[in-house]
Amino acid sequence: MGAEADREIQQVKNRIRDLADMSLRQNRYTYTGFLGLAQQETFWELLPQLPSVPCELWGGDALCERKILRFGSPEQLGYEEPYPIRCIRIRPLQQKFADDFSHRDFLGALMNLGIDRSTMGDIRVGEREGDLYCLESMAEYICANLEQVKHTRVKCETAPAGSEIPREEPVEIQLVLPSLRADVCLAKFYHLSRGEIQDLFRAGRVYVDGRLCENPSRTLKEGEAVTLRGYGKFLFGGEKHGTKKGKICVGILRYGS
Repeated sequence: MGAEADREIQQVKNRIRDLADMSLRQNRYTYTGFLGLAQQETFWELLPQLPSVPCELWGGDALCERKILRFGSPEQLGYEEPYPIRCIRIRPLQQKFADDFSHRDFLGALMNLGIDRSTMGDIRVGEREGDLYCLESMAEYICANLEQVKHTRVKCETAPAGSEIPREEPVEIQLVLPSLRADVCLAKFYHLSRGEIQDLFRAGRVYVDGRLCENPSRTLKEGEAVTLRGYGKFLFGGEKHGTKKGKICVGILRYGS
């Protein structure tokens, strides 16, 4: 790991410690910006060293990868406070002439506005449209300034408070596996060799339920969300039935293409 990466990790640790201390001293909720999976893993490693204050990660819904860390709880403070998250719906001005968009297209257009990545959460890409989770403090700026994605003119509007935020619908598939090992499932799902998958485990690219997974032989459990960074994510549906050849048929809920 390089010196710059070490500095970034230390900055994340310092910020998390400061927010935990502040919540405890001032008896109020405190929040980070959106944390990526690697930053969330830094938090989990640091957790035993933090003051005894309730904390929780949330990104807008249960399937979000990028999440805000909140210190404080209704039980501790005596009141609830919503996370400072808004959803922005990004739509083409003329659907008929719109480009097809990717996650990278939306992220590039947003970064071109000079927006810090920590102010943005997950981006859900639909058919020629997208939905962005962001910090409440950035919503007005993004809506006023994001006018184009690729070559397509777009309009932005915040989802009304309390409205149902659009969710990505998964596609259910079934795989036949020799075992429930994580590396076996990932190799089959992503059409990679076991050796390639094990290299990705060693590179710290595999997360299960938001936690770094470094054990390729780990047994996957029903309901766990699995992310292979750079490839996508899926929800493990568990064992469906056995086959005549002694293999296992499992269900997979796939997100994205």
